[in-house]
Amino acid sequence: MPRLFGTDGVRGLANRDLTARLALDLGDAAVRVLGNSAVREGLPEGRRRALIGRDTRVSGDFLASALCAGMSAGGFDVIDAGIIPTPGVAFLTSVLNVEMGAVISASHNPMPDNGIKFFARGGFKLPDSKEDDIEAVLGQDWDRPTGAGVGRVSHETVTATNLYIDHLVSTIAPLNPDKTQPKPLRGLKIVADCANGATSVVAPEALRRAGAEVLVINASPDGYNINKNAGSTHPEQLQAMVKATDAVMGVAFDGDADRCLAVDEDGNMVNGDQIMGILARAKKEAGKLADNTLVVTVMSNLGLKLALKDMGIKTVQTAVGDRYVLEEMLRGGYTLGGEQSGHVINREFATTGDGTLTALTLCNEVVKSGKSLEQLAADFPQLPQQLVNVPNVDKMAATTNAAVQAAVDKESKLLGDTGRVLLRPSGTEPLVRVMAEAATQQQADEVCDRLAKVVADELAL
Repeated sequence: MPRLFGTDGVRGLANRDLTARLALDLGDAAVRVLGNSAVREGLPEGRRRALIGRDTRVSGDFLASALCAGMSAGGFDVIDAGIIPTPGVAFLTSVLNVEMGAVISASHNPMPDNGIKFFARGGFKLPDSKEDDIEAVLGQDWDRPTGAGVGRVSHETVTATNLYIDHLVSTIAPLNPDKTQPKPLRGLKIVADCANGATSVVAPEALRRAGAEVLVINASPDGYNINKNAGSTHPEQLQAMVKATDAVMGVAFDGDADRCLAVDEDGNMVNGDQIMGILARAKKEAGKLADNTLVVTVMSNLGLKLALKDMGIKTVQTAVGDRYVLEEMLRGGYTLGGEQSGHVINREFATTGDGTLTALTLCNEVVKSGKSLEQLAADFPQLPQQLVNVPNVDKMAATTNAAVQAAVDKESKLLGDTGRVLLRPSGTEPLVRVMAEAATQQQADEVCDRLAKVVADELAL
């Protein structure tokens, strides 16, 4: 049997792969595993609490009800925070001192998909071992509580959202001694594309409270339009709006707002690598970049690493997935890390990638530096890169098939020190990602196309 949990929780087609029954069973199993952990760690006795949130997918309604049912039947009181970004759940799990948090979201995936991921006490994503423990007891009978032992479900959407927004704004605009709110982004005109997702209320409000003039697009979720031709996976509308309105910059989020990409005043994309470079340099100058090190994944562009090296900033590389970035950050005591896709983990303020936090800190750096986003990003040039998704293949054979590995070796030798190739099975979809970096875009395209053809031919299902 394949592992139920992928790189970012349990994910699949809602009501087919991810059913109400599975959500109920996951809630039931999670409280057993994480509740037992709470006892072993000597936490105070009394009522146990969990917190859940979700993005704007219509399937989130029935999945939230089922997840709450599983948790409350297991004896946990559940705080339902409603529609709120994934990092908001992580933050609230920490500050409200609950035993666990859960998010119902498929992030950047299309609307029909959905997912469930958990946070442990303190707001950290679960390690693989804990997910394995949950999977091991999934669907098993046990001595469930009765009577006063069963949990309650409370709905606290407004309170939870306001707590989270207060936290976000405070990261760049802590209250003055007289309790007035400073406006560090005053005069900054920005376009925010909320992907019709979970940050449709949060991001515009946080940016405005910090002083920015915010033009908002794709912030009218109807349950069906999340990520549809919008947000970080479809930035074309944002690029056009920034140019049409003479905005200084734009930011684009995904459905659950754990990632953020940006657009400069000319409509050019600024990716996660460049954002991380800008923020890493700023933290180094402020003396807040631990060990002068940025944690990146294997997908980060070689150009970022070379530019940072010239600035005296080291990079540590992990597997793809912000959970692996965080694990390395915690292991090494690092304060900043992330992915090219726009997941940026700022450990000074968060336990996971937070797109709205990234947007606020990036905007703040534009204002403080007195430079345009285009000028800041130019210091982190990207080697030409091509990425091709090869569907309908045996993705797990990508690292073992002899013909595929021979092709990878051949292309790697061809590129030498001027580029690199990478094959990676998707953690959330049935496909293999083929990536190539080279001195020219034509060379990157050609290498990527050749490798993608070998993968499609050799690994076809």
